[in-house]
Amino acid sequence: MKRVVVTGIGAVTPLGSSFAASWKAAKSGISGIGRIQRFDASGLKWKVAGELKDFDAGLYLAQNEIMHLDRFVHYAVGASLKAVEDAGLIQDSADSDSKLETRNSKLDNAGVIIGSSRGGIGTIEQAIVKRQNTESEIPKYKSQTLGFKLSPYLMPSTSINMAASHVARKLGIQGYCLGISNACSSGANAIGEAYRTIKSGYADIIIAGGSEAPICRLCIEGYGATGVLSRGTDSNSSRPFDRERDGFVLAEGASVLVLEDYEAALKRGARIYGEIIGYGNTMDAFHQTRPSPEGEARAITMALNEAGLSPRDIDYISAHGTSTPIGDKAETEAIKLALGRRAYEIPVSSVKSMTGHMLSASGAFEAAIALMGIAEGVITPTINLENNDPECDLNYVTETKNTEMRVAVSNSFGFGGVNVILVFRKV
Repeated sequence: MKRVVVTGIGAVTPLGSSFAASWKAAKSGISGIGRIQRFDASGLKWKVAGELKDFDAGLYLAQNEIMHLDRFVHYAVGASLKAVEDAGLIQDSADSDSKLETRNSKLDNAGVIIGSSRGGIGTIEQAIVKRQNTESEIPKYKSQTLGFKLSPYLMPSTSINMAASHVARKLGIQGYCLGISNACSSGANAIGEAYRTIKSGYADIIIAGGSEAPICRLCIEGYGATGVLSRGTDSNSSRPFDRERDGFVLAEGASVLVLEDYEAALKRGARIYGEIIGYGNTMDAFHQTRPSPEGEARAITMALNEAGLSPRDIDYISAHGTSTPIGDKAETEAIKLALGRRAYEIPVSSVKSMTGHMLSASGAFEAAIALMGIAEGVITPTINLENNDPECDLNYVTETKNTEMRVAVSNSFGFGGVNVILVFRKV
């Protein structure tokens, strides 16, 4: 079996238009959450979201690609090209005319695995609304063929696999390619599956992560109807583990890692952020939306067993920490079930307090946060945690903390009872 390391990280998040900017903001405890700007939400009960502020798709895509692809693909391409550039496999991801000329030939047979929960739901919503508005203006006696016609790009541009497929196309990758949709854990699943694929010898390099663009009326109202969204009105609305938390804040973005065979990475002199040594993937088989602490705990145990570690080896947990009353309580209980008394000693933090919930992108971004924590010896804070819920009684970090760490765990859970745990180690 091969060892698998991470040699590149790219991200576009509510905290910044690059991973470096997002990491800097996370270390500073800056919130990327604000009033919804993408559409008029004045009549809704849910007012805030984690939106991208200065993402420029034109840096990565031609104008016709921008027009014919959903935003979740734009974000995936931006984060992926930045990750590949960070890994030293292309020279300049912002120069779309020359990047293939300066790419490493190792990308020829590389792979791409990108997860997404909602895919191109924003583009689908726009098409439906546009068609309804057009047809309402046409007299009933006229043929419907005179009305609005759906774009031939609607279906291919919004499918889950298009993020992975278009990233592969932009980079000339002809190897393993997979789109994953496993609810909010999709991005973490993508990383885990990439890890297993390289470990088993099927590829040397895989670009893996998650991408989401769910800031549209359908998603806000849809998630709101389930009762999981916060009704807060300001940047402090995401409050993981706090007694006053009332739901998560929906967000958008993408985060992508470059996973690589350890020996191959050493041979080409790549910078290594850390090694992936464990992947837990379990199903609760319990409820459509309610999490099971037992199922989450099994995933933690599975990942630690594969890594050959015990609870005393863990130095940090990058929590799922969505800020929902039931979710944070269940995650706290799961950590205690899996780790016993050691659970109370391990530092835990949730970057969703700053980004909001980017769905599949969050799992991948939180993995990147864990890796950078190992690389720099920094734990990012859980902001807005002012009054601990008595049932959430772990060692939550509320201010940036400098500490030496060798092993970090990243948790990611999703609707349907899916649980994903990734374990990283300093190399």
